Amino acid sequence: MERLLAHMAWANQKTIAHLQTLPENSLAAFATNPEWHAAEIIYHIVDSADHYAFRISGIPALTKPGDPCIDNVKEIADLTRLKEQAAIVDKALLECVKLEDIQIEFKNYEDKMVKRWRSTILSQAIHHATEHRAQLASALEAKGFAPMDLDKLDLWAYEIETEA
Repeated sequence: MERLLAHMAWANQKTIAHLQTLPENSLAAFATNPEWHAAEIIYHIVDSADHYAFRISGIPALTKPGDPCIDNVKEIADLTRLKEQAAIVDKALLECVKLEDIQIEFKNYEDKMVKRWRSTILSQAIHHATEHRAQLASALEAKGFAPMDLDKLDLWAYEIETEA
């Protein structure tokens, strides 16, 4: 789990760095749904990770329930802040590996009480980020912008770069 979370953090940083190289209008790129544009997708990756980290640990990484969510991404310059926030949240998720794998009871997004294992929530955080990085690449490519090369963000690439 530690290696997967470390990979996720690495891939998130690479993804945001790639977005920082693109023109301002790339943030409006979308594949099929104009409300699900590049700026919204990258924001969603980090904001959701913040909520996962709190759900698992009970310790706010950036926000806690009742607080406003992190600020939206509106322009390329906002990605500097988001990159820093991603690093904080991804580190908080990595710290969650040390916690006992117990079931946590909480109200989900449908306001229903559910129980989830901490390890399940951590696994979801990883899959969630991966899924949305793929959507982000598709959104950019659909509008003619250079997408991240997902093959250069996979676990093989992470291992090569970090264990050299």
